[in-house]
Parts: sequence; C-alpha cells; structure tokens
Amino acid sequence: MNYLDGFSKFIFSQHLATGLKLTLAAIIPCLIFSHYGILDAMISFPLGTLFIAGTDSPGPTHTRRNTLILTILLAFLIVYGTSLLHDLPVLFFFAIICFGMFFSMIGVYGNRGSSVGTISLLIFIITIDSPSAAGGTFSQAIIFAAGGIWYLLLFFMLDKLRPYQHVQQLMGENFVNLGALLTTKSRFYRANINFSRLSDKMLQQQIGIRENQENLREILFRTRQLVSESSNKSRTLMLMFLDSIDLFEQILNSQQDYQKLHLAFGNSKILRVFGTYLSWLGAEVQHIGVAVQAGIPSRPRHDLDESFHKCELIFVRYRETHMTQDNIEDFIMLRQILNSMRDVTQRIKKLHRATRYEATRPEDIQTYVSSDEIAPPQDYHPRLLLDNLSLKSGHFRHSLRLTIALLIGHSLSLFWEIGHSYWILLTIVTIMKPAFSITKQRNLYRMAGTVLGAIAGFLLLYLTDNTITLFACMIIAMIVAHTFLKLNYFVASIGITIYVLLAFSFITPHAINAVLLDRVTDTFIGSAIATIVSLFVLPQWEYQHREGFILQALRTNLRYFDTVAGVFEGKPLDMGALKMSRKNAFIELANLSDTFQRMMSEPKRQRVKLEDFHQFVATSHMLTSYIASLSTYAQTVGHKYQITAFTPRIRKIKRNLGDAADIVEGRYVERTVVIRQPTPQNEQLLEMLASIKKEIRETGREGVRDPSLSRELSELRTIDELFELIYTITIDEVKILNRLF
Repeated sequence: MNYLDGFSKFIFSQHLATGLKLTLAAIIPCLIFSHYGILDAMISFPLGTLFIAGTDSPGPTHTRRNTLILTILLAFLIVYGTSLLHDLPVLFFFAIICFGMFFSMIGVYGNRGSSVGTISLLIFIITIDSPSAAGGTFSQAIIFAAGGIWYLLLFFMLDKLRPYQHVQQLMGENFVNLGALLTTKSRFYRANINFSRLSDKMLQQQIGIRENQENLREILFRTRQLVSESSNKSRTLMLMFLDSIDLFEQILNSQQDYQKLHLAFGNSKILRVFGTYLSWLGAEVQHIGVAVQAGIPSRPRHDLDESFHKCELIFVRYRETHMTQDNIEDFIMLRQILNSMRDVTQRIKKLHRATRYEATRPEDIQTYVSSDEIAPPQDYHPRLLLDNLSLKSGHFRHSLRLTIALLIGHSLSLFWEIGHSYWILLTIVTIMKPAFSITKQRNLYRMAGTVLGAIAGFLLLYLTDNTITLFACMIIAMIVAHTFLKLNYFVASIGITIYVLLAFSFITPHAINAVLLDRVTDTFIGSAIATIVSLFVLPQWEYQHREGFILQALRTNLRYFDTVAGVFEGKPLDMGALKMSRKNAFIELANLSDTFQRMMSEPKRQRVKLEDFHQFVATSHMLTSYIASLSTYAQTVGHKYQITAFTPRIRKIKRNLGDAADIVEGRYVERTVVIRQPTPQNEQLLEMLASIKKEIRETGREGVRDPSLSRELSELRTIDELFELIYTITIDEVKILNRLF
C-alpha cells in the first residue's frame, strides 16, 4: 500500500471514527458544564459517556443498542450500590469478590459479554475511590447513567444520518487485509525466501481476515436488513461481501508447492514477473478497500488486462523455448498459477465497478445468499454460566485469578499510603486476560506506554502553561488513545496517560506532581500483581487445552474433504453442505493458529513440544488450502473424469485423518506407524500424458495443437496432484501427532 492509500485508510477507518466520536461525546458536555461552572459536580457525566461507550463494538445495530442499554442500567446500579458502601468500607472486600467473579464470568457469552463485564468492573473500581459518590448519593448514579444515555442518543443520530458508514468501514478494512494477504502471497515467487516465515505470516493474516468477515457476516446476515432493503447501496455492499469471500477463497485455492516451483523455474525471470503482478493485484485490492471506506469510486492503478496479457505472453514464449516431454508437468503447474491470476484479476475488476454503486437487482443477492451465511445466534441462557462454574473452565479460573488480584491490590492500597489507589485496580482489570500471553503483552505495553506518556505529559506541562495549547494537546491525546485502544494498546496507553495528566492539570493544578508519581507507581504495582497472580494462581497454559483445537481442526477438515471428495466418487454436490464445511474448516484453522500464537508468548517451560505443534499448524494450513483448491475443481469438472482412479486415495486419506483423531483422543494403546505407500496411478492421466509427450517427441513443441486436450490434461493433472498432496500431508500429520501425544 502506498503512503497516500495508507493515510486515507487511517483517516476513513472505523478506529479514527471511534476515537473522534468518543472524544467529542466526552468533551462537548465538559465544555458546557465548565461554561456554567458546574463541571466539578457533573464530572460523572463524561466519565459515564467514556466508560459506557467502551461496550460499543462492531455488530448489528439492534445488538449494539441493546448492549448499550444494558450497560447503562448496570452502571446506574453499580454506582448507586457502591456509593452506599462508603460508610461500610469492610464490605468492599465482599463487593470485590461478588463483582469480580460475576462480571468476569459473563465473558462466557462471547466478546460482547466480556466487554460489558470489563466495563462494569471498571465503573465499580472508579466509584470505590470517588469522593463525589460518598454518602450514598442517588444523583451521582443518575448523572453517570445520563452520560451513557447521551452516547446512546448520539449513536442513534449517527446511525440515522449515515446508516452504512459502519458497514463500509468494516468492508474497506476487509479488502485492505485481503490485499495484504495477496501481497504476502506474491513474495513466495521471489528468490531466496523463507517459506516457513511467510507461511506463518499468512496464517496470522488469515486470522484477522476471518475475524473481520465474521463481524461483517453478523451485521449483514443476522439482521437481514441489507438483504431485504430496496436500497441499491445496501445490495451492492452485500454483493461486495460475497465477492470478498470468493476472493479470499481464490487466494487460498491458488496454493502451490513453492519449493518445487523454485526448483523448476527459479533461474528464470517468469516467477519474478508473476510475483510482481500479484503484488500489483494486492495493491489494487487495498486501494479498493480505501475507496469503500471513503465512499468514493475506485479506479485501477494499473491496466490489469494489459498487465495480465504480458504475463500470459511471457508464459507462452517461455513454454515455446523450454518445455520438453520431461518437464511438461511443471508447466502445467505454471499454467494453473496463470489461470488463478486470471480469476483474481476478473474479480478485482468487478470490485472496482462495484465501488461506483451502480444499479443491482435484488435477485442478484438472493441467488448467492444461503442459510449457511446466517450467523448463528449467541446463546445467553443462564445454564451456560452455571456450566462454567468449575475449575475445568478457563473462564472460571480467570475469574478466580482476577478476583484474587483485585483483593491483593485493594488490600495493598489500604495498608500503604498511595494516592489514587484505584489506579492499581484499573491496571489489573485492563491487562489481566484469560490467556497469559495476552496478559504479558498488555502488561509490557501498559508499563512502557505509561512511562512514555508520563514523560511526554511532564514535558508539555513544563514547556508551556498556555491553557489553549494544553487543552488542544489533551484533545489530540484523547483521540489517539481511543483510536488505538483496540488497534495498538501501547500507543493507546501513551495517549491515555497524557490526557489523564493534562485533565488533572486543569482540575487540580497544585497537585499535578503527585498525580504524575501516582500514575507511574500505581501502574507498576498493578502490573506486578497481575503478572505474579497470572503465573502462580491457577495458571492455564495453551498446551493444556490444545487437544480440543487440534481435534476440531481434524474433524472439520475431514468433513470438508468428505464433502469435496464425494463429487469425485460420483455423489451429487451439495453446495449448502460444502459452504458450511468450508466455513467451519477455516474457522477452526484460525482458532488453531491463534492458539499457537498465544503459546509463543508464554514462558519457555510452558511451550511443551512447541516445534511439533508448529508443524501441525503449518500442515493443517496446507491441508485446508489444498482441499479448498480441490473444491474448485469439484464444483466445475468433478463428474468429468473417471471416478475409480480417485477412490483408493480418498479412502486412504479418510483413514489417515481418522487415525490422527484417534491419536489425539488417546484411543491407541500402540502408536500407529504410518508408512507412505504408493497409490494406484490415474490411468486416464497417464494416457493423456503419453499422448501429448508423443506429439512433442514426433512433431516438436508446436505439435500440441488440441486446446481441449491440453486443458483437460491440466485439469486432471492438478486434481491428481492435489489428491497426492493431501494424502502426503495426512501421513505427515499422523507422524506429528504421534510425537505430540
């Protein structure tokens, strides 16, 4: 992505929009209250706005609305109830236990439930040390809740004024991520590359893309608003999303054996040309994403037809001079790459046209929308909470850890004179997460961000006492903090520290040095408590529950392969089952990869058999990609070729995947010894290869004139090779799992 597109992406992103919205929602009331001289009495209003708005995460409008209303009600009850405890400080310990356990346990209801729980705990903590809440004042609870109601009204207003902005921002980010994935894939065609490192990077990118697409799926399909509306823009956005899913699959379906590719063509320039063109395509997709976010039409940066024609011409000329009967299969592989690039090019051209929001018909959407696209509803039944009241539950163990850490932090603040001691508890809540790796990362970011933010805030206060300048800096720091809160916690921590210090300089200018010292001290104390408790109190390491993710990945891949391979055995293609199995396979692959990434950040002694687990993640990625590639041929030419040639391999692959699942579940007393045995070769393929080789031998390269024969050979050779690759990978997975368990 060039600098202009990168800048535009940031300007029109949902993150900056959120930062601006939250900053204005908090500052406008402050300015009004300050004008009338009641800011001290009404300070709970902007606090309520900032905290309650923290639960507004991407999703359908009605879900976001209901979450905000629920949080407003909880905030009122928490502020009022906690304020009553100021006369009975001993009960604070009981309140910490109850609130700490309950609000951290509701994370079982997904990310939105976790967000509501975290914000509720933060509201409880700031109310503990709030002098304005002393005496059990009902008015402070009303004012705090009113801040949330103000944000809710702002939410409704913006949703009416720009109903598609939220979708466009997520959609644009989706295309930007897809373009980055395609750019990474183009690097496989460069010389002297690290295949393992590039594969790991693609895995990480796929996780982000999957998360973004699931958010979009929830918004677009659960409400069905954009499907049923008559607006042309809504239909176009729906088609864009469906095209983005197809593009994602096309990128994954073009998986090749790149090491073999470099062995065959590494000394030629054709791979560099292909790689360059793929990087251009990646830049085009990113440019489309920026245009969607900005709401403007996109235009190709390159002449795609001319560029692809040059790639095709180079391939033809290189084939004329270098293809022999011995390397014909290598050129078949090269042809498949060219065909894949053609498909991606056509898809990108279609997306460029879609950004103009030209007229589309409702039936264009209904043709592609099926039941598998609808996001399953979140289960909010109380039994889910009760079922997790066990030490076997990761959520319950996290709740215990968090509650113990809060009790330690509160006890320490009582026996040690610390100003703004509630900052210790705020630090604990914000950085402690169920996974130790995330806690560790947020801990480092929090400490480093606080120190740098404190230095920057001190320098600002030291260099100038101009109120307007300091106020402007505080506004900028607020925007930065709320923009990067979910994007980069380190930058967000710097911004939060700066604007907190500057805010206190306006409220209590005489005590700013004490505030500065307290901020740094309390952060380090809270971070230390969070780290120690995470390490020694009911720790939960990734290797302890990776079996479940491995088993799910194996089972979903088996179902995906069974659905695809059935076509080559003469079974009818069930598109609904294919889409569902494909979606589940990629989701479980993302979960597996995410587990590995978290494991990488844990202490070394807890990375049990990390190398074997890494190999399994990598092979699972290749397996899913090869099955996805095979599904493309199943949908187009699945019934075209002799089915008996594929049956032995299909059976062996299923048996290997079944054996792998048995190993994970511990059903094998003696380990399975898997030896790769040659499978029967495809007689139809051998006949076609012999025919073309004979023509080359007798008449030269120009003798191969039958385009249908060449196309069929290319198709059949690729299908046969995909089955062979899948078979080989399943053998490798069984061997890896034998070492892992």
